[in-house]
Amino acid sequence: MQLSLFDIPQPKIELEELFTAYFECRKNKRNTANALAFEIDYENSLVQLGEEINSGTYKIDRSIAFIVDKPVKREIFAADFRDRVVHHLIIGKLNHLFEKQFIHDSYSCRVEKGTHIGIQRVDRFIRQCSANYTKDCYILKLDLQGFFMSINKNILFAKLEKFIKEKYQSTDKDLLIKLCKQIILNAPTKNCIIKGYKSDWDNLPQTKSLFHSKPNCGLPIGNLTSQVFANFYMDSFDHFVKHNLKIRYYGRYVDDFVIVHEDKEYLKKLIPILSEYLQTELQTTIHPKKIYLQHYGKGVQFLGTVIKPNRIYIGNRTKGNFFNAIEKQNKIVLDNKPTKEEKAAFLSSMNSYLGIMKHYKTYNLRKRMIFKRLSGYWFNHVYLSGGIAKFVLKERPVKKNQRNAK
Repeated sequence: MQLSLFDIPQPKIELEELFTAYFECRKNKRNTANALAFEIDYENSLVQLGEEINSGTYKIDRSIAFIVDKPVKREIFAADFRDRVVHHLIIGKLNHLFEKQFIHDSYSCRVEKGTHIGIQRVDRFIRQCSANYTKDCYILKLDLQGFFMSINKNILFAKLEKFIKEKYQSTDKDLLIKLCKQIILNAPTKNCIIKGYKSDWDNLPQTKSLFHSKPNCGLPIGNLTSQVFANFYMDSFDHFVKHNLKIRYYGRYVDDFVIVHEDKEYLKKLIPILSEYLQTELQTTIHPKKIYLQHYGKGVQFLGTVIKPNRIYIGNRTKGNFFNAIEKQNKIVLDNKPTKEEKAAFLSSMNSYLGIMKHYKTYNLRKRMIFKRLSGYWFNHVYLSGGIAKFVLKERPVKKNQRNAK
């Protein structure tokens, strides 16, 4: 019996994969209005989403655009929760392939990497290159100008399509490529919802806004796919530096990268070579005002710290932001008892700073900031754990009649 085309199973995204993506997605977004609305009937919502993806009728919804001021002023585009599930689906399928492709010393948005590992690695580069601070060596630190807004979507998609065709072996390859194309080429500025005021965009450089990006350029900050795809976009540069130029001490976090070398003149000559590659291959530009070249003894600012011989300091901006975050939390308990959402936001904000600071010699700083600056009312709801390393929410005591009912 001969099978017709309609009898052959067609490649599709499995419902189980969508459920996995959904549970990953809601870990950090469960209390948002978008997530709560989706969660009311998430099983049917996921079934419908799967049917749309597999039938080719899936469309990206409106994004919410707003401005944040900390740690620096920047523009955020928050995708609809439903679209975020698709982002997690895509990255879940590709991440293990990206990990095989990426060099060891790219630190952004990777499991068991991040800012702390990046700081440790650069500190190690300096110690090794200077033979434990007994020889001269120099640090070149560069930054890309308006990086996310300058990413060329056509270049990114061409690279990603080629990568998927070569590396991805599952039968849903064409569906995955189509989803990636939709996400990358989507223009979130069209028909977006503005949260806040248009004046919030005042004093934001045009190089940091999608509203002023060149045609077919720019990825929205705030999406998981943007973070991972940006890392993938820079991967060819990483390999150029490591394998073509054969530079041993190199590390990158998003658009912020460091090279350590014993020869200062070599590093000077390196800048135009790197600049030419970035402009020619990726259409990105080194920020002319953020070129740092100094002896290691003067230290280097990297990822919120200052790395100096035998010690690493927390940067002034990080300390200032921590102080401002404490002041913000103090206002919440000034006249009112904090809500469940405000308590969760407190833990997220405070523990993010403590999580960074605990790795360095900041015990006295943490102690001073918390016990002298943080309102004592917060300690009715939280307590400190691990030697001023983490805030933990106090559990509500079970009332006597509730215990008896059990």
